[in-house]
Amino acid sequence: MKRILVLALLLAQVKVGVSQGISVSSKEKGEQFEHFWSKSVGAGRANEGLRAGWLEQLEKVQQNCGFEFVRFHGIFHDDMFPVFEKNGTYTYNWQYIDDLFDRMLDLNVRPFVELAFFPKPLAAENSKTQFWWKANITPDESKFDEWHNLVKAFTQHCVDRYGIDEVLTWYFEVWNEPNLHYGFFDGTKSQYFELYKQSVSAVRAVDKRLKVGGPSSSNFVADGRYDGEVESRDGDLITFTADNINDLQWKGSWIEDFLKYCEKEKLPVDFVSTHPYPTDYPFNPTTGKGKDFSRYVNSTKDDMEWLNKVIENSAYPNAEIHLTEWNTSPNSRDAMHDFLPPAAYIAKVNLDCIGLANSLAFWTFTDIFEEKGGGESIFHGGFGMINYQGLVKPSYHAYRMLHQLGDEKLFKNDYVFVSRKSGDGKVVALAYNYPEDQYNAVPSSIKKIDKFEKGSTRRLTMQLTDLKPGTQFKLETLDKDHGNIYDYWEKMGKPEPPTREQIKVMKQYAENLKTEILTADEKGMLKIDRVLSPWSLVLIEQVN
Repeated sequence: MKRILVLALLLAQVKVGVSQGISVSSKEKGEQFEHFWSKSVGAGRANEGLRAGWLEQLEKVQQNCGFEFVRFHGIFHDDMFPVFEKNGTYTYNWQYIDDLFDRMLDLNVRPFVELAFFPKPLAAENSKTQFWWKANITPDESKFDEWHNLVKAFTQHCVDRYGIDEVLTWYFEVWNEPNLHYGFFDGTKSQYFELYKQSVSAVRAVDKRLKVGGPSSSNFVADGRYDGEVESRDGDLITFTADNINDLQWKGSWIEDFLKYCEKEKLPVDFVSTHPYPTDYPFNPTTGKGKDFSRYVNSTKDDMEWLNKVIENSAYPNAEIHLTEWNTSPNSRDAMHDFLPPAAYIAKVNLDCIGLANSLAFWTFTDIFEEKGGGESIFHGGFGMINYQGLVKPSYHAYRMLHQLGDEKLFKNDYVFVSRKSGDGKVVALAYNYPEDQYNAVPSSIKKIDKFEKGSTRRLTMQLTDLKPGTQFKLETLDKDHGNIYDYWEKMGKPEPPTREQIKVMKQYAENLKTEILTADEKGMLKIDRVLSPWSLVLIEQVN
């Protein structure tokens, strides 16, 4: 009921704002803010980063979206050949990791290091594996000392190769979603905590200033399935039986227990990491199946607020918050990832959550991604903001537009954000229409191919004042007919695969949005009055 009342008040405020119009002075006193959306971005696994296409796409998103770090799985996976064992003796090989890190740093992108998974010599015998590429996920506690040695040697090598000043800017995160017993860690909560202890003590043995954190847990839940040592499937059916799942009390997985353990063991926690996907997939023991649930549009903000309170009341109140995976869903075959609506979702959530986290890392920047193997189509619902052929999706444009914003907030409501660049004083605004009648659930197409093209329009009536007469603004519009590459490919007849010439044409379409120039009048006022179609974004950027 509480969220229904909040939503009603929010909608009432929006309606008032629309009827009165928006007026913002370019001389308004600004409020500084950080581009936390540009801090980090995700990718699949380390070995994929050795490919030309992956590196080309990373360069593109760094230049146009501003990403500073990239996080991926598998830095210690067997296809990076980090460990060799002979007669019980271990030797290390950093050639593949060096090649990847060298190329990333040359592109001005740093590694957000995920310490995972087990190389075969350090995994349990007959370890369970995950993904098409068979990541080893079963721990062998008798080899935790060797894991410690591996992490320490790796960290020392990074410092020797890149210098301590460089590596001090990096983050070292222990594992990926260890609470998912049937997913990424075939062990117990206590075993993960010991793995964290061994890992951070190894990193800090090289230099006590290096940044370490965890627990890199999965999505928030409303039940107690992760309260015990391993994920329970006995059946807390609260999510299945609730009249409205958005009225439930959602909480992060393992985070409170993790912080208490670290306090007890006097372990460092420089940052807390988790993955606030706006979805849940609980197991129903009565049917023997899981079920997809999509939460409402403000669920990520709710989760961040919960996380801030927990950290504030912990022994680590100054710990940074890095949300190291996030998207509309954690499914790499969710068709929605290729469509238009995620762009409006990305814009809304990031702008609503300013000040609540140090990073919210979109998962992922590329469809060169093989957790389930290669994609069966050029558009297969992959996580990436760029597909395998290098065609940018609407999600890419959302991050490109967010990156263009200034660093001083002048105005914000539920569909417009106006900023100013402190360096040159230029004004940049972003308008977006996440339809009000779609707030109850984040767009998803897991069960059915539904492009979510329906939704209410919004009227944007805005004026920017106190400009120099004749000041010009470039307006770029992303909507159903501009920059929406999936629909364009569909109209082409879905060529599979496209010819080289077709790819060139498609790239041009995907990159170039509807563009127009507007000019401030003799009084230094710029007036904008238009209808925002469902899920559209409009970047309003001062150019002189």
